[in-house]
Amino acid sequence: MNDKSLVLLSSGLDSTVNLYCAHRDGDVALALTFDYGQRAASKEVACSKKLCQQLGLKHLVVDLPWFYQFTTTSLVNHKAQVPCTDQGSIDNKAHSVERAKQVWVPNRNGIFLNIAAGFAEGRGAQWVVPGFNAEEGDTFSDNTPEYLEALNHSFSFSTATGVKAKCYTTAMTKTEIVVLGKELGIPFDLLWPCYHGGESWCGQCESCWRFKRAMGEG
Repeated sequence: MNDKSLVLLSSGLDSTVNLYCAHRDGDVALALTFDYGQRAASKEVACSKKLCQQLGLKHLVVDLPWFYQFTTTSLVNHKAQVPCTDQGSIDNKAHSVERAKQVWVPNRNGIFLNIAAGFAEGRGAQWVVPGFNAEEGDTFSDNTPEYLEALNHSFSFSTATGVKAKCYTTAMTKTEIVVLGKELGIPFDLLWPCYHGGESWCGQCESCWRFKRAMGEG
């Protein structure tokens, strides 16, 4: 089994740490950034490009403009409001579940990872590497070890070379991921954790709050 991998990169904390882990452990054939019409697309693409340039890695943007046809998520629908929170509420399971409903994109990770598996097989890579974490796995079922296990079972049928998915951070909290990122020398100033695509992070969405807390604790 080779160590060549293909990384799904959004330039958030989790995907960036996974990029650096994959780069440390083997040959990253390609990093993919998906533009599905999300609010932060331009920022995610720009930051991902810079991260790959620093590591000397190939980067490709995959445009998926048709997501709006099947989702009304606030990440794509600019008429909907992205839910705000505060540091005191991010560990409230009931509140997190309600916020998750507003930013949920049907089968997003399933679509992304199956596209990535096609690229991986076509480019001779053994692994596809997403960025998951235990905190969000608590509210998003497609961020869990069980999902990766089911996905790999599916890949055994849908890829001729037995492509597999692995994630270095699935069982880790955001704080633990920050600690790992510091050990790897991650350029944190190049990350984009925010759901919005403004000049700077909004600081109010759940993604921003989780990142800020992790940076403070890590």
